[in-house]
Amino acid sequence: FLVFDITNRRSFEHVKDWLEEAKMHVQPFRIVFLLVGHKCDLASRRQVTREEAENLSADCGMKYIETSAKDATNVEESFTILTRDIYELIKRGEICIQDGWEGVKSGFVPNTVHSSEEAVKPRKECF
Repeated sequence: FLVFDITNRRSFEHVKDWLEEAKMHVQPFRIVFLLVGHKCDLASRRQVTREEAENLSADCGMKYIETSAKDATNVEESFTILTRDIYELIKRGEICIQDGWEGVKSGFVPNTVHSSEEAVKPRKECF
């Protein structure tokens, strides 16, 4: 993920730098990025338009999504998009899983998939 704050234009202006820096650290491997405009719950304070962000993401070969941690808007969806994109690239052979790679693993299939609602059940135990 490359995340910027939609209420902070400076953070948006750094996206290309962050992308280039990240690419330098993973060469020669290909990495999948998703541009995330964070704090969409603060739309009245927006300094970066959706159109600007979508144009930048298209120019950089990424998808774009807006999220909010405050109200959980598109948080789970952003992970779903990124993992699906990675999976599709692996299936097509455009990304190869290397021995010793600590990232995505092939061959593991979980028995169950839990939604974020199931995963955040309150605990009744005290410590």
